[in-house]
Amino acid sequence: MQHVNVFKFGGASLKDAPAIRHVGNILKTFAQQPLVIVVSAMGKTTNALEDVAHAYWHGRPEEARGKLDRIHGEATAIIDALFQEVPEELTVAVNDLFVSVEWALEESPNAEYDFDYDQIVSLGELLSSHIVASYLTRIGLPSSWLDARDVIQTDNTFREGWVRWPETTERAERLLPPLLQQTKFVVTQGFIGNTSENYTTTLGREGSDYSAAIFSYCLDAEAMSIWKDVPGVLTADPRIFENVSKIDRMSYREAIEMTYYGAKVIHPKTIKPLQNKSIPLYVRSFLEPELEGTFVTDDAGDAYPPMVAVEREQALINISTRDFSFVAEHHIKELFEHITTTRLQVNMMQNTAISFNVVVNDIDDRVQRFCTLVDDQFKTTVDRNLELITVRHYTPEVVESMRRGKVNLLEGRLPLTLQMVVKDVPVMRRKDG
Repeated sequence: MQHVNVFKFGGASLKDAPAIRHVGNILKTFAQQPLVIVVSAMGKTTNALEDVAHAYWHGRPEEARGKLDRIHGEATAIIDALFQEVPEELTVAVNDLFVSVEWALEESPNAEYDFDYDQIVSLGELLSSHIVASYLTRIGLPSSWLDARDVIQTDNTFREGWVRWPETTERAERLLPPLLQQTKFVVTQGFIGNTSENYTTTLGREGSDYSAAIFSYCLDAEAMSIWKDVPGVLTADPRIFENVSKIDRMSYREAIEMTYYGAKVIHPKTIKPLQNKSIPLYVRSFLEPELEGTFVTDDAGDAYPPMVAVEREQALINISTRDFSFVAEHHIKELFEHITTTRLQVNMMQNTAISFNVVVNDIDDRVQRFCTLVDDQFKTTVDRNLELITVRHYTPEVVESMRRGKVNLLEGRLPLTLQMVVKDVPVMRRKDG
């Protein structure tokens, strides 16, 4: 078998029928090489399914069913626009997917929200992959559909499944080559995996990039490509900043640093499996597929312009001992045990003699659960709706521009990286008269 390439297409590239047709046109230029095509849910489907899961788990099943019906209707409209005559197997597959979720909504919610979340929200990737595989076959690109849960095996950490690599690699090596020899293209899902008890897990929000890296690693892929709505890896998010520029080449190390600090173009866990086997990564534009994009590899050099990542919805938790004693090592050990239990993602931390500060992603009720767990020994205060701004290769001018109009609550510096936790401050104006 020829060396396989792995392509990942995100929700923006699959948001509607014209977008899916455009993806088909891109893939026609690769018709002669084996491809594993990893797809996300279409458009904002994941967000909509999160609303379904939230309504269901909070005891509003009718609302959940109504939201699910709207998703079904939107998917049906896309299918009708793509096919003059819808393949029977696609109709059956799509109906079976929605029926399985409808049945789940008839049951009482599980004690663990994250479990129910994974069983419901995984519908998005399964749905889009069936549609894309059927459409590619219709336009003359025969494609096999593969359930990623038959390959990617995880532990029982729902919403953040940890990959069991030996089992996953064995399954990929056994299941993928025959399909690739048969049809050249294999379409599968990002974001989802499976436990040993056959329960669906997800790999973390926006985890489809990571799925593509898992397949790349297991198959010793020639290269992996992420197709985005931007021309490559940029120095900052163009939705937030002006005058951003594209990075043509980037090292694995720099890519890991930037994704860890919140750069959204690549999922944080993506790089390590690729680096382990020196598999190059291309970040390319599906809007302008002829452009080269960004090339991520081992030997990309170490000279970079300032790069900025912004993480919103951050919470700053100030923790102090109730008896005014120093925050010692045994206190920090206990705090991190509770951080692990509540699955807080710590993005920054700093301590003084009598306090410990952590900046975390403010997800669901995790911050409140953490504060409740430590309440017997520690006093906590929480500041919410903050931004964590990280500047790699910072200069005084860039740092000063980041501070304008902000209150800086916490700051940390390393030789190449500066982080600040900020909130907006209203501009004071003098009253007339």
